[in-house]
Amino acid sequence: MSDLSYAEVSARLQQRWPEHKIEPSLERVRRLVELLGDPQRAYPVVHLTGTNGKTSTARMIDSLLRAAGLRTGRFTSPHLESVRERITLDGEPISEERFVEAYEELAPYLEVVDAEQDHPLTFFEVISAMAFAVFADAPVDVAVIEVGLGGSWDATNVADGTVSVITPVAVDHAHLLGADPVTIAGEKSGIIKPGGTAVMSQQSVDVFEVLLRRSVEVGAQVAREGIEFGVVSRTLAVGGQLISIKGLGGEYDELFVPLHGEYQAHNAATAVAAVEALFGASPETEGRVTTELLQTGFEQVTSPGRMEVVRQSPTIVVDAAHNPHGAEATAATVSEVFQFQPLIGVLGCMKDKDVYGVLEAYEPIMETVVCTRNSFVERSMPAEELGELAAEVFGEDRVLVRPHLIDAIDDAIRLAEENAVALGSGGVLITGSVITAGEARALLVRKPKNEPADRLPGDHLTADHLAADDLPGQVLGDDVGGELPDNELKGESR
Repeated sequence: MSDLSYAEVSARLQQRWPEHKIEPSLERVRRLVELLGDPQRAYPVVHLTGTNGKTSTARMIDSLLRAAGLRTGRFTSPHLESVRERITLDGEPISEERFVEAYEELAPYLEVVDAEQDHPLTFFEVISAMAFAVFADAPVDVAVIEVGLGGSWDATNVADGTVSVITPVAVDHAHLLGADPVTIAGEKSGIIKPGGTAVMSQQSVDVFEVLLRRSVEVGAQVAREGIEFGVVSRTLAVGGQLISIKGLGGEYDELFVPLHGEYQAHNAATAVAAVEALFGASPETEGRVTTELLQTGFEQVTSPGRMEVVRQSPTIVVDAAHNPHGAEATAATVSEVFQFQPLIGVLGCMKDKDVYGVLEAYEPIMETVVCTRNSFVERSMPAEELGELAAEVFGEDRVLVRPHLIDAIDDAIRLAEENAVALGSGGVLITGSVITAGEARALLVRKPKNEPADRLPGDHLTADHLAADDLPGQVLGDDVGGELPDNELKGESR
């Protein structure tokens, strides 16, 4: 029996240093995994970085590997509702009991490293090491590891990827990574390791040059979308899309992917190339990746909080897009898949993002935007301030301000129903942040009977309204290496 409860472990993690307050370094986490016996070296690793698409692509790779009969571990960030979503075995979050056990197994070593170093281990460093240890103990056949922030100095980079995946690189976290894609690509290229294979999603020419230069420097093989692999065709289908992919080892036709959006087709192509690269796409391994395997793997893929329909009548879609690049992809997908008349937006953003660019991406498709604020007041933009920016883009007559998320959702539903041109034609899109998406899901997605009941309209979303095992400020964190100012460990990732 453990001496600690799950809530106590969560609280201890929250108390740890936020990584953004100190100089980037792998020294602390490298010392920790060394004391643990380097668990990250116990299995092959598929390591992912990029600006958008990391989590969806990681989930696809995980599903394809499981379809091939392999036992998988997956580490992603941020989470939507429970920190346990970050560490999965065979596609399922580890239990509360295993989460506590993993922390307790590390606890003596945390004390040693904290005492040795000028600064204590951060939340993200600790939970990364927990994932490495859980995967080694399972044991897994392959680990799929998503970077928290950047690449070179990210805590996950103590692992050496057999395959390194770089999803599309754009501008985000500019105050930490750089103000242009080329600079950001230089940081992200640090996950490309000697002797590995770099699988690159479609990039600008300048970004490709940065990634190729790093690959040449370390002697990594290269697979580029649009050259060595890519999407051959895609058509809309009920509940998703049918795609054909040119892979590294052949062409795979009519694969059903139960996710919406052209960007998800490209994520799927990248996932296929990553799996082929891991298996070694060569005459010797021909037949290891087949159309049948891919069909089975993709049919099981989910990506919560990414163009996710959570309610009907009116249709409510939740999406975690939080930068202009992601918002543009979401806007294009909504226009392609749905014919909302009208579409009402609910927007809650973080104040350190390019909020104006996000608003510009959504203005053409939203009749009205309801500006709100998620519960993480230390980082989220106040609803009134967001409303002022929205008025500059949308015009004052198309903007409502509702400080509480549940009130914003209520008003958006009302407007979608009142202004529908036909029965059921109105829709609601809740977006702007992973945190906003996660809190919306907590309010709108039906829970099993033994979980807390849905909140009532008009209630303010508080810690008690979220999943019982997680408190606000705990753990949504891709944003600053998995952590945020004032120990608010939340972040953003698509």
